[in-house]
Amino acid sequence: MKAARIHRFGGPEVIVMDDLPRPVPRARELLVHVAAAGVGPWDALIREGKSKLSPPPPLTLGSDLSGVVEAVGLDVAEFKKGDEVYGVTNRQFCGAYADYALASADMMARKPEHSSYVDAASIPVVAITAWQMLFDYAKVVTEQTVLILGAAGNVGA
Repeated sequence: MKAARIHRFGGPEVIVMDDLPRPVPRARELLVHVAAAGVGPWDALIREGKSKLSPPPPLTLGSDLSGVVEAVGLDVAEFKKGDEVYGVTNRQFCGAYADYALASADMMARKPEHSSYVDAASIPVVAITAWQMLFDYAKVVTEQTVLILGAAGNVGA
């Protein structure tokens, strides 16, 4: 399979296309045949070595993805082969820029039927960021009015 990877940190020029064996899911992981992958500023931070989340190179870039479940690891009951899914690969935010990606079952959801793969792959990180700001930090509750300033970006949208 093809994967967009880095073998050292740096600018866009460090990205290479590698041929890798198809990964095998471990416990609580899905193997997803990637249909689309999202691109965000955090991908550049990882590529440049400025993220505390990423493992050291070599690594496959990309976190947000959508696609079809190809295989499930042990202890995965909520998904099966053939399910259309979207989400974030893992807590290190890497691995999505490949033909097949391993993804934590806990960070994936069924793709909404009305969403295209491209639309679904653009949602995960920005949607959870907006959710966290509203409900985890601001503690917004029912019937409360919220004014969102500076909502021109993806998270604000």
